[in-house]
Amino acid sequence: MLQDILILLVGLVIGLVVGFFAARHFMQKYLKQNPPINEEMIKTLMMQMGRKPNQKQINQMMKSMSKYQ
Repeated sequence: MLQDILILLVGLVIGLVVGFFAARHFMQKYLKQNPPINEEMIKTLMMQMGRKPNQKQINQMMKSMSKYQ
């Protein structure tokens, strides 16, 4: 009885550790493939839409984007 509980707890701990490192690996891989948006991306996006952004507009966009991350 005690041995069964111990095996269950050890298995749970091992599963949590493996799950943590797997999630961390996949998250790092995702961020490497899809980097977070930066000022240069916002500037390029606005220029593609036909607008010449100034630094104030870029800062406003960065501030609004950081609210959703």
